[in-house]
Amino acid sequence: PGMPIPAGTGLTRREFVSRTAGLALAVYGGGRLAGVRAFEDGVARAAAGPPGSVLLSVFLDGGVDALSVLAPVGDPDYRRLRPKLGLREGEGRAFAEDPRLAWHPSAAGFADLHAEGKLSVLPAVGYSHPDQSHFTSRHFWEVGALDTGENRGWMGRLLDRVGTPDNPLQGVSLSGQLSPALAAGAYPVAAVDDIADAGFWTPGTWNAPADGVVDAFAALGRDHLRSADPAVAQAARAAAFAGTVSGALAPLGNDGKPASPPPVPYPQSSSEDFPTRLAGFAAMLAAGLPIRCAAIDGPGTYDTHSDQAATLPKNLKLTADALLAFQRDLEARGLADRVLTLVWSEFGRRAQENESGTDHGAAGMALLMGTRASGRMIGEFPGLAKLDGDGNVRATADFRGLYGALAGDWFGVDPAAVLPGAAGIGRPVVLK
Repeated sequence: PGMPIPAGTGLTRREFVSRTAGLALAVYGGGRLAGVRAFEDGVARAAAGPPGSVLLSVFLDGGVDALSVLAPVGDPDYRRLRPKLGLREGEGRAFAEDPRLAWHPSAAGFADLHAEGKLSVLPAVGYSHPDQSHFTSRHFWEVGALDTGENRGWMGRLLDRVGTPDNPLQGVSLSGQLSPALAAGAYPVAAVDDIADAGFWTPGTWNAPADGVVDAFAALGRDHLRSADPAVAQAARAAAFAGTVSGALAPLGNDGKPASPPPVPYPQSSSEDFPTRLAGFAAMLAAGLPIRCAAIDGPGTYDTHSDQAATLPKNLKLTADALLAFQRDLEARGLADRVLTLVWSEFGRRAQENESGTDHGAAGMALLMGTRASGRMIGEFPGLAKLDGDGNVRATADFRGLYGALAGDWFGVDPAAVLPGAAGIGRPVVLK
């Protein structure tokens, strides 16, 4: 009670199987949604155009402890505040841009990417007058504003500027239900329940004959792409696109069993589907699906009030290793220059540990991964000598400035049209 209503609540929702894209989708929109045919035609048209820049948002639920991920081992107050949970000298790899900091051993994947210049690090990101409620602080990050009443996500408002009214794949939630950050006001977005269950359906056929139908129509389409008849040319583009998508999604297989492995190995987990969903997303991009924004939840929870030493390393390692594999996958497929991945959490943790964990804090950590990312530290680590009145790390970067830079520099959209109330907040350099 009293917490903000998640963005997107009340949007019209419709389920259908997109034969063009081979995916079962839940589509969300602000009003009456178009029919299946209109959506399939819209996806095909968008896919036929030049590929655009892509942003993947990865949410680490619960408030990840930034002082563990990038530990201030060289800060004189660190041992006093973290006598049990603190890293020891030499336990983690040094962070080259600030000699006080060291990567947690479980974050080796992040350390590798930063050393390669493919990971920007915001070691103390937040906002003024921080709210330590999971629900409220997460809402602020999702809507891109310090407004508990805002009902559109910041990426949804972005898609309202760069998207189209008939392509629900422009914004894809990869965790099975609508991500509030993707909730748009004018244009449709989608949620995919199971990426690994992609396939094509042809009425009246099954198994091998069905695959033969897709291949045959795709061949016909490629033969008629330059037809002088506009209707034939449009049908040819759709048929050829279907064949391209069918072939690209084939490695995903059916029933969650891939027909062939991705170009790089992903970490295995018996309890978390985060790595397989990332691998599936890379395959979707390789298939030419016209995606501009996507969102996914990271594995596990980071609300580590207790037992932090046991739970955080496991979740952190799977997160870092899977994202490293995803980046390598994009590079192997020739897609890396089109994709940025933003990793964020609703806040950091208290500087002083409790009996076996850490409580809700203020400034936390965000990461921006990609070959086009600047690969540098954004803001600075303020140190532990001057904490705020609640004993929390103070923010040296505002998340709305980061969003503004992504909107303006990555998507070419005026940040003022996407981020209400963010005027005057500086935009950091996020691209090489």
